[in-house]
Amino acid sequence: MIDWFRGHRQLSYVGAAIVALLVVFLLREIRQSPSTAAPEQASGDCVDLIVNSSVEKDDLVRDLANRYNGAGRVFDNRCATVQVYATASGTAMASLAAGWQPAPDGAPAPHVWTPTSSLWRELLQQRAAGGDGVNVVPAGEFASITQSRMTIAMPRPMAEALGWPDSDISWQDIYELATDQDGWASRGHPEWGRFALGRDNPHVSTSGLAATVATFYAATGLSSDLTEADIENPEVTTFVHGVESSVLHYGDTALTFLDNLAKADARGEALSYVSAIVMQEQLAYLYNKGNPLGRMAVPSDARTPTVQLVAVQPTDGAFELDHPYFVLDSATDDQKAAAADFLAFLLEDDQQRRFTEFGFRDHEGNPSDELVASVGIDRDQNVPVLAPPSGAVLDKAMQGWDALRKKARVLLVIDVSGSMDDGTGAGQSKLEAAKAAALRALDLLSPDDQVGLWAFSGSNRDGRDPITRLVAPSRLGDGMGRLTEAINGLAPSGATALYHTARAAQRDLAAGFDPALINAAVLLTDGKNDYNADADLERLITDLDSAGRNNPVRIFTIAYGVEADFAALERIATATRAANYDARDPTSIDKVLVSVLSNF
Repeated sequence: MIDWFRGHRQLSYVGAAIVALLVVFLLREIRQSPSTAAPEQASGDCVDLIVNSSVEKDDLVRDLANRYNGAGRVFDNRCATVQVYATASGTAMASLAAGWQPAPDGAPAPHVWTPTSSLWRELLQQRAAGGDGVNVVPAGEFASITQSRMTIAMPRPMAEALGWPDSDISWQDIYELATDQDGWASRGHPEWGRFALGRDNPHVSTSGLAATVATFYAATGLSSDLTEADIENPEVTTFVHGVESSVLHYGDTALTFLDNLAKADARGEALSYVSAIVMQEQLAYLYNKGNPLGRMAVPSDARTPTVQLVAVQPTDGAFELDHPYFVLDSATDDQKAAAADFLAFLLEDDQQRRFTEFGFRDHEGNPSDELVASVGIDRDQNVPVLAPPSGAVLDKAMQGWDALRKKARVLLVIDVSGSMDDGTGAGQSKLEAAKAAALRALDLLSPDDQVGLWAFSGSNRDGRDPITRLVAPSRLGDGMGRLTEAINGLAPSGATALYHTARAAQRDLAAGFDPALINAAVLLTDGKNDYNADADLERLITDLDSAGRNNPVRIFTIAYGVEADFAALERIATATRAANYDARDPTSIDKVLVSVLSNF
């Protein structure tokens, strides 16, 4: 308005006076409006507000925070600057329970925590009990910023084979199919093989936690008031173990399964990879739009899958993943006021519209018409919403899952070529850092898991086998001492026999394949294949793909350091329906190995 005034110098003094009075009036109104006042008009510095978000919505929350920071909002004559960090809900819970120690990925202690589900608050309060209470979420009412229903996402033809959408599908149906030796042949589709379930590790993933508790609930026939005694009931444990027996492998995020499913769909093999994935319906929506990695914007080269997913809501109960907005006890009064204003902003129509465009429901749980149409939601279906159990019961359920989950037969395959002696930039060689991280990560596994160890390097001159088979896969509870000694004894030398080693790992594990176990290798390398005796990548990929069909052995690869052949490792993992992990920043190896071993 001031520019307009300056550009019209022919106004009369009376007109100018009127305009000046209007300017004063409008500026006074702007200062009094919390939604439009500019930050520089607030008294004092802006309050720094740190928000920690669950990973599936962090890009969106960060984008909305940037919108908030530029909106010129004022509360109590103050302004706020919001910074958003992302941490898996289970990892954030564990760190908060310890007073944000260690800080995940170096993220600062948050003032606001928005995990995927309020289930994590119950666990946090349980595990922080008796501590100093720092950073603990207060009890009482809380707001949701968005919602998404837990679902059993299935390829549409498989759901239809179970009677969907005319017939309801329950966890009981999943149990019966999972434990049927005939698998899909019992439903008229022998070409689909055994029922294969994809689900996440409940220690880090909300869908994993929700699936764990939902199966315990389904086994009891309850939808609330689950008890520790229920979890120990032999009939209940038999049911849960039966569902777990069908698991393809576990994961730290459902995106691993969706990425592999999209690649299988592109090959015309969607129905040969996985039968169902437990996740929030929002991810099924993004998958159907050609966005299996859950990016905020659909990539320009997105491919809509031929076989779409439907969001089956099990009739014996599902969790509403309520994406709560928790202001932590450790926040100051100013930070709490800033948090309240940012929450009010997130609940406004424009921001809620952004959540629904990304496949979420609004903060009251209402799905958009597009979500309903995409994933096949029946608005009239009356599915019980499961009540969150107490923290003590959740802890008991996690312990129950540890005992009942499908066990693994894992081969650690570690590159010990000469380049592994290079530094990480943190005072260690890459090999020393990898050895320390491997020993720490083994604590994530069960004593009943089977673990073995190979080291590999090679020479193009002496003709020796580049693989050193150090420890055969054996029960971890019995062999941890041997593994520890062998890992500590690794030393770098030689070249990188990557292709030969990947082929041999799959062949050896397939020879001893156990269908009751997850059979997999974890292959870590910092280089490119430079072993001339086996140098044909295309032949390797063909061999891995064909060999893995009857006795599926998955090779989870880790690209370690900037010289690692990321593209080749991605292809090896994809050919075996596994995942490639990015540790090109070698200081991230601890976090990466934790993520990899979450698959087991």
